[in-house]
Amino acid sequence: MFMNFWYPVVRAEDLGQTPQQVRILCHDFVVFRDEQGNPAVLSDTCIHRGASLSRGKCKEDGTVQCPYHGWRFDRDGVCTRIPSIGKTTKPPPRARVDSYPVQERYGIVFAFLGDLPEEQRPPIMPVDEHGTDDWRSTVVTFDINYHYERSIENGLDPAHNEYVHPTHGYQGEREDTYLMTELRPHQNNPWGYGFLSTFDAPPLRNPIMRFFKKEAGKMEAGSGTYGPNHMWTYIHFTPTTGMHQYMFEAPIDENHTRVFLLNQRNVGFFPARWASLENSSSPVSIFG
Repeated sequence: MFMNFWYPVVRAEDLGQTPQQVRILCHDFVVFRDEQGNPAVLSDTCIHRGASLSRGKCKEDGTVQCPYHGWRFDRDGVCTRIPSIGKTTKPPPRARVDSYPVQERYGIVFAFLGDLPEEQRPPIMPVDEHGTDDWRSTVVTFDINYHYERSIENGLDPAHNEYVHPTHGYQGEREDTYLMTELRPHQNNPWGYGFLSTFDAPPLRNPIMRFFKKEAGKMEAGSGTYGPNHMWTYIHFTPTTGMHQYMFEAPIDENHTRVFLLNQRNVGFFPARWASLENSSSPVSIFG
């Protein structure tokens, strides 16, 4: 796993005035907002006695306060107050915890967990259509009980669509005619690669999904990677309509991963809750 990359921490709308603990790469972090509403990510271990900062409080000065002895740390990890030494005595410079660069984009708070200087950090995967008038977006999170690499491998495997996703294939009904078509390189970048493919799609039986494509015919879809844990999937129902999915994955440990799914679409502007009518066991299979 690469430390020098951006990892999703929390949905922006879920982060309020209470510190939260987030576990990524087997390490615990505390995420909170400062007095200006900007997100901050620190190591979730107070350097005094090792207490969990996420069990503390956010204070009016934009700091997070340790629940054990009241030490306060700002968004840069600097200790700004030690109550037991009085208000007039400054904490020593070495009193600080690790802090991490943060960006809030696409409704997600990201943290850079490595040690590269700003000018050398790879960017977060771009989503050019986000925030434009022609595209709607939703962000959902869900946990999966396997290593993040299995999720990435699944996204890069177009052959499973025929058997798994009723919006993409015929669920194994075409034993004599099924053939995986040629993969066309698409969206290759310095941090990853991708492809698109044209394939036969069945009539969409679900009434919600018929908003996207009413009849059987050709569709285009494909996926690609961006760094170790960012992935895109494009599903084009017609030459002008489709869904663009962006998955930002946070490996929790060897057997657990939290997925942040940003779904962009320029068709089917109905309430997102309608998607629950799709007979599916995974949020990904609704659109992917």
